[in-house]
Amino acid sequence: MHATFGEVAAERRIASVPLSHVSVELGHLYMEDFEAGPARLREQFRRVAPWLATIRSVWRERVPGGRARVSTCFLVDDYFSRFSTPAELVPMILEAAAEHDLTIDYLARESACAQFEDGRSGAVELARLVEDRLVDDPPPETDGSRPPVKETGWLCNGSRSPLTTPLQAMGKARPWEPPTQNAKRGHSIFVDVELWDERGARRTWSCPFLAAVWQLLRLGLLRAEGRVPLPPVPLEGDWPGDWDRLPAVVRINPQAAPFSAYTTLSVLSPRFLPVELAVRTILGQVAVDDEVLRQVAARSESERVRLEEELVDRVSYVFT
Repeated sequence: MHATFGEVAAERRIASVPLSHVSVELGHLYMEDFEAGPARLREQFRRVAPWLATIRSVWRERVPGGRARVSTCFLVDDYFSRFSTPAELVPMILEAAAEHDLTIDYLARESACAQFEDGRSGAVELARLVEDRLVDDPPPETDGSRPPVKETGWLCNGSRSPLTTPLQAMGKARPWEPPTQNAKRGHSIFVDVELWDERGARRTWSCPFLAAVWQLLRLGLLRAEGRVPLPPVPLEGDWPGDWDRLPAVVRINPQAAPFSAYTTLSVLSPRFLPVELAVRTILGQVAVDDEVLRQVAARSESERVRLEEELVDRVSYVFT
């Protein structure tokens, strides 16, 4: 008998993904925006239009030869609330964008950041994939008294205030201590983020956690069993009357640059600022697959595009 041994890691096949230079998010749509009517959308796109023109110009100067690949996307919340239908809603979004000479290349459903149906392997929970990639950032002199994030569903960027407990007889009172940020600059900015809550067997992912998954998708850094999850697909036929019949990421513009990109820019209302602070806290504790990182690094180097070492530094915002 002849036996051949090999490492499983060496046999893995990690798919690569086409990349733009920047993915520009033109906005989110939640229930309250829909209820405010088309005027809310038109106002959002009016504010976005100058920034999209600026980012295109910046990347044309940054990329050798000026051939910048810029793609645009728009996210609809169908996770926390189901409202209207794609048949009614999407044409309204596209019309409002067109009024300000904006083209939406890709439209995505937020529920897919939690779970989506894969024809080959059934249900794939992207949020669980990212949860498995979380690495605790323990503060100095950690004593193990704080449960890990996978047990509590809470993630922070430092040391929480210690719990106060009833004093024993003749015991000494422990003075109050403030929370402390791990990588503070002078003074702490302590952030404590709820990633999910559970009622019985049902888990509901938080908005910041799903937004972190969304950023990782846009950066092309997620893989499910080595495959690229949620590849954009063109819509076949008319917009459906049910959200579950709409692909997770729809390519609207046939000539669009790739959905994923080396960097992301989101143009958002200031009301998203607390959420995005939480997103950045989460991304700072996600361990991306080394092979995926090497793929992106090799691609960027071949194009002479310098990328920031820290994942979170590839994510930027404009709050209008």
